[in-house]
Amino acid sequence: MEILRESTPLTDNDCFMIFSRKKACFDFPLHTHQEMELNLVMNAAGASRVIGNHVGRIGDMELVLVSGDTPHAWFTDRCESEEIHEITLQFSPDLLDDKLLNRNPMAALKSLFAEARRGVLFSRETTERMAPRIKELYEQGAVGGMKPLLDMIMILNDLSLSHDREVLSDVTFVQKKLKSHSARLETVFAYMSQNFHRQISLSEAAALINMSDVSFSRFIKKVTGQSFIDTLTEIRLGHVARMLIDTDMTIAEIAFCCGFNNMANFNRIFKRKKGMPPHKFRTLFLPKKVFV
Repeated sequence: MEILRESTPLTDNDCFMIFSRKKACFDFPLHTHQEMELNLVMNAAGASRVIGNHVGRIGDMELVLVSGDTPHAWFTDRCESEEIHEITLQFSPDLLDDKLLNRNPMAALKSLFAEARRGVLFSRETTERMAPRIKELYEQGAVGGMKPLLDMIMILNDLSLSHDREVLSDVTFVQKKLKSHSARLETVFAYMSQNFHRQISLSEAAALINMSDVSFSRFIKKVTGQSFIDTLTEIRLGHVARMLIDTDMTIAEIAFCCGFNNMANFNRIFKRKKGMPPHKFRTLFLPKKVFV
């Protein structure tokens, strides 16, 4: 099964993103992304989840925390509900860095984050207790200040203290995964993120880490599972998605600002990667996402 690498609209200046969707089916493929994800699913009995090499059927509600670089997805399967409700919280794994997580009070949270690499399913009791708080976090909107961030951290803290949880994917699956956060790759990603608006050649990126074009091409394909061009395109699409949500710029203006010089090609790529044209993405997601 093909695994899509998703670029989310979350930027380095955001603490987290939370969005709510009501839909008749799950339509997003098996995917990975940089961010950690807490996913609350309601009214979806009979649907199935895939986390790493785990496959399971879900009840009418569930709460799962998964590290973004572990392949994951939910599928409609036998679910007959016409209104599945999904609230998804995404945050950067370095929001709470290692220096903080290594402090004694953070031990439980550090352990939870480690388990998230295999996917963590919380009990029905915990899910029912946490669901109103997750809904409230979304409904707060971008109220400003520290409160939404503190509320989000307290939700994670309380989840870390719950002992009635299940780790899903096999540890062997995680251990065999390629390390995608090498220093060399992070250097290249940072450079592409800073220069996404202009043309960047493979040779230019390879020179950053003193590799030949051929060696670099093989390296990035091995680590990310996709070519240099596809990786750069994913980064650009992440910025496009954020600008569609945050600005009133036209789609053409956004495309050119993000390094796409051919509108027909841009529209084709966006629809293939996001499952819908950019104007529909703007219409569907603009009122439903909250950045803090």
